[in-house]
Amino acid sequence: MTTQRQALSTKAGRPLRADAERTVRTILEAAERTLSRDPGATMEQIAEAAGVARTTVHRRFATREALIDALARWATRLFAEAVDAARPDTAPPLVALYQTTVNVLDMKVSWGFAMSRAVASGPEVERVHAEIAETCERLLRRAREAGLLRRDVDIRWARRAYYGLIHQADLHRTEDDDSATLASLVVDTLLHGTGTPDADRL
Repeated sequence: MTTQRQALSTKAGRPLRADAERTVRTILEAAERTLSRDPGATMEQIAEAAGVARTTVHRRFATREALIDALARWATRLFAEAVDAARPDTAPPLVALYQTTVNVLDMKVSWGFAMSRAVASGPEVERVHAEIAETCERLLRRAREAGLLRRDVDIRWARRAYYGLIHQADLHRTEDDDSATLASLVVDTLLHGTGTPDADRL
């Protein structure tokens, strides 16, 4: 997967200098905080939250939409790195499934606004999400081979169900819900459902 530094690049595709990279990261982090509280926040408000001049923000991002698109691309890269950090191709399948879920739920808390905009942010974001989907399906195949999923389960359907469970866990999260607890519920529901052992005989 592409690294954070590669994700922070100039319009020409060249990586930014270290100082410029820090400035852009500061602006994007401030944008996430500000827009999460107020989706209608202005560039001036974002600049104030970042502790930089308004002209600095405008020099890096020509328009508000350009800033939001850059935020969505960066968050998508961080999302991909969070999935990779769970070692979905090498850790024991159950461990990898649980850790992937924790990492994704953490991302949804930290970068909720950016991730909500990622769907409409162009081919680069679409490509990364397609790679994440492939990674997820590989993990679910490993889980099936390990006997965690039924042999006849459709992997694409399992991935969609998994995505849906994560979405619902995040949607209904309360202040008392931590990602680890929610991840346990998501994984348990994915693997065991909500029925009883006798349900298939009814």
